[in-house]
Amino acid sequence: MNAKIIAIANQKGGVGKTTTSVNLAACLALAGHPTLLVDMDPQSNATVGLGVERPQVQNHLYHVLLDGVPMAEALLKTNVEGLDMVPSVIDLTAAELELKDVEEREFVLKKALDPLRDRFEYVLLDCPPSLGLLTLNALVAAGSVLIPVQAEYYALRGLELLLNTISLVQKGLNPHLKVEGALITMADARASLSEQVIAEIRQMFRDKVYRTIIPRNVRLAEAPSHGKPITQYDRRSTGAEAYLQLSLEIMGKVRN
Repeated sequence: MNAKIIAIANQKGGVGKTTTSVNLAACLALAGHPTLLVDMDPQSNATVGLGVERPQVQNHLYHVLLDGVPMAEALLKTNVEGLDMVPSVIDLTAAELELKDVEEREFVLKKALDPLRDRFEYVLLDCPPSLGLLTLNALVAAGSVLIPVQAEYYALRGLELLLNTISLVQKGLNPHLKVEGALITMADARASLSEQVIAEIRQMFRDKVYRTIIPRNVRLAEAPSHGKPITQYDRRSTGAEAYLQLSLEIMGKVRN
């Protein structure tokens, strides 16, 4: 077993990045694949979204990246069978600055993950909404990048910057990195603008756009405040169905 490592990245906030990380991880685990979610965002939304409270956290990602704590010692079991996570806390904010003084600073996460590659089938890296050293570490450690794109006009702005960053990483730090796909999120079936934006996204990414489109869904928005992925909060919701469908695409079980 050699883990498929996917960085979920977009430097624009509010595009459904953490929602995708949490719910895709839960769906992959639900399908029987041992999965690890690494919360790389100092805001800790993925940690909270899986019901992990600060008192439960002894070791977190800051300890792994800056103090040399083995990642295995930072793993927490979640309420989803087969899904472990490495939590984040606000301390991680300092990591962007402190990593600058570390030797081979772009490879710290990759080295920390290497001993766990045979323990999981999927590793999802929930990146912060920036293109700093934390996101760079994720792109160097990952085999591919999943890019959530909100179905709104402004969401397209800045995508070229992300794609340029990915290209630079491919040329120097991680030649094996590829774009896993673009995921259209927060789509409103009633809005004609969504259709225009979706057409532009398809033009930009060609065949790298997932067939699954994540809709705007109240239950999906409510789930994190209950510390549950959507499959546990409301299995019958359209949000749950969408992420289950996405997981099938990721696992290669949907024919194009």
